[in-house]
Amino acid sequence: MKALDLVRDAAARIGGETARLDAELIVAHAIGTSREALLLGNPGIADTAAAESLIARRAGGEPVAYILGRQEFWSLDLEVGPGVLIPRADTETLIAAALRRFPKTAALRILDLGTGSGALALAALSEWPGAEAVATDMSDTALAVAARNARRLGLAARCRFVKTDWAAGIAGRFSLILSNPPYIGETETTGPGVSEHEPHAALFAGADGLDAYRRLVPALAGLLMPDGVAILEIGWTQADAVLAMGRDAGLEGVVERDLGGRDRAVVLTQAPTDF
Repeated sequence: MKALDLVRDAAARIGGETARLDAELIVAHAIGTSREALLLGNPGIADTAAAESLIARRAGGEPVAYILGRQEFWSLDLEVGPGVLIPRADTETLIAAALRRFPKTAALRILDLGTGSGALALAALSEWPGAEAVATDMSDTALAVAARNARRLGLAARCRFVKTDWAAGIAGRFSLILSNPPYIGETETTGPGVSEHEPHAALFAGADGLDAYRRLVPALAGLLMPDGVAILEIGWTQADAVLAMGRDAGLEGVVERDLGGRDRAVVLTQAPTDF
């Protein structure tokens, strides 16, 4: 059987807006080649059993990233798997916002709260060669994956992973704080396969989706250096609520939008002190 014939059949079984792309990625992975080589060479496949097994998983709703065991984020190839939130392209908004605020020569102290796969901390370390990071999570599974990603990318020496509840027990102050906390309300719907497969603790945050910010934002003032910046991912309707929490904590903020033009991050800094 030719690979592209299997891709065509797989796409029909998978369905949805990304069916063709999903099928190409899965078939290429199953036969040990790249998507580009598959499309250009259309190799023959003598045994389709491995591909069929992966196709069935995708047709059942499992995310492609879990099937492949990896996800690209900020041009980094990251390991992901069940129990670890899949990094999204929208979250790259946080790294882009940080790059507009710090020169690449800055020796940043970075704190990544709720690191998951390590995506934000490792992306930041890849941009600031003189930076060091502390990355926290409550999940042993996530911390193990993040540590493996750091080692594979050659960044382990500059990143310390800590099992703790957000910033509990974290000492010192940081020049850059990053976080993609859960922000989906408990009754909200998610995309196909998301709530069924990805960790609920990394997705849902109370009735209004704001519970994580209620814990995170008040702690930021005590963690930021005087000229430090905290950048938190938000749901697209949550900017006003999170900015208000920042003001109550003595922080001032602005909103960053993603490539789709939606509110995606709140950037918080220490508010000027009146003398």
